[in-house]
Order: sequence, then C-alpha cells, then structure tokens
Amino acid sequence: MASVIPDVGVDEHSTPARVPEAKRPYPGALVVVEGIDGSGKSTQLYLLKRWLEIGGYRIHFTEWNSSPLVKSATRRGKQRRLLTPTTFSLLHAADFADRCERQILPLLHGGYLVLADRYVYTAFARDAARGCAPRWLRNLYSFAPVPDITFYFRAPLDVAVNRIVAGRPKLKYYEAGMDLGISLDRAESFRIFQERILNNYDQMVETDHFVLMDGTVRVNKLQKLMRGLLGERIDLPHFAPKKK
Repeated sequence: MASVIPDVGVDEHSTPARVPEAKRPYPGALVVVEGIDGSGKSTQLYLLKRWLEIGGYRIHFTEWNSSPLVKSATRRGKQRRLLTPTTFSLLHAADFADRCERQILPLLHGGYLVLADRYVYTAFARDAARGCAPRWLRNLYSFAPVPDITFYFRAPLDVAVNRIVAGRPKLKYYEAGMDLGISLDRAESFRIFQERILNNYDQMVETDHFVLMDGTVRVNKLQKLMRGLLGERIDLPHFAPKKK
C-alpha cells in the first residue's frame, strides 16, 4: 500500500503546480475534501458527487466516522464522556481502517473514483489539536493510500464558526472541544478548538500538496472551479460509462 506524506512542496494558490503522479497499484482514483466545520467542503463534494452520478461515472462516496463496526462504540463513549484524546483518536483510526479495507481500497482496485468527505488529514488536524503527537498520528495512518487530489476548503475562522453556530441549536460536547477544558462557554470553546484545527490544516498545505479553495466564493463558482481542477488532475473519461 502507498504511504501518506510525500515531502513535496506545492504552490499555496488555488491552482498549485502539478504534483508528479505516483505509480498507483490500482486503476482507480481518490478525491478528498478537507477543511474545518463550516468551510463548505461537504456541500461542494455533494454537488460534485451528483454531477458525476448524473454523468454515469463509476464513483463511490465515503465519509469520516461512518463505519458501522465502530460507530456504536464511539456513540457510547461520547454519551458517557469517556473518551480521552488518545482513545478518541484510536476509535477514528479503527473506523478509517475498516472503511479503507472494506470500501476504499477494493473500489480503487476495481477502477472506481472514490470521493471522501474528510480523510486522514482530519485526524492530523483535529487529533493534534487535542494534544496527540503529530508523528504518532502520521505513523498510525501510514497504511492509507495517498489521494490523487485533496481539496482544502478554507474559510476565515469567524465565517466558518458563524455558519455552524447559526445552524445548530446546540453544539455537542466533543464537537465544541469541551473535553479539553479550554473554556466553560461552549461557543467560545468551539471557536478556540476550530482555530487550533485551522492552524494545523494550514501547516499541511505545502507538505501534503493541498489544492487550496476559497470557502467564501459563491457556491456555483466554486463548484465550477472544483470540476475544472478535477479534470486537470484526474482522467475522468476513464471512469465514464462505456459507449455502446
């Protein structure tokens, strides 16, 4: 399996220099979106997914923390507030490993275009913000295949936080980072926690050659840009329906 973290720089603009393509042991391709809560990444990936589905492309969608094998344990831990930063991180790693072995890798080998709403970089940003050692996290996920393209949706902290707070009646305990004892105020704790995560993401732009996307741009304009960049990096006709 390919390892994560090739140490190659990338231009930090929205159209970075093309990264030399690694030789993949599979005919599929992996597309990832990352960003803090409220950055617009999930909306854009959903629109991209629908566009590809309508076009008949061979795709598969997967999202962070969605393995049925691990979900019940995570839910119980959250409800009882038993999760330490390390156990929380290990649960997410187990969730990812299950999805990687059962979904992501088999479909990449089957020639599918896999779309991932959050990937290992979420752990690198969020778990490190909880105090986990970055090197330990990188080693933990070293089995993960390298994405063919990672879109990093970046919105100013206040914009992203306001989007979430305005749309939620109440922030959840772990979502707000209340387990870290940052602040007794849930909204303030959430803001500080998200700022830490944002800083960690920003540090990965060059080392993990993210494609930087402005999360404040109009939805339709950003989607058009995303499709164009995808077409430059991925051989989309390879995943299109065969002509009869």
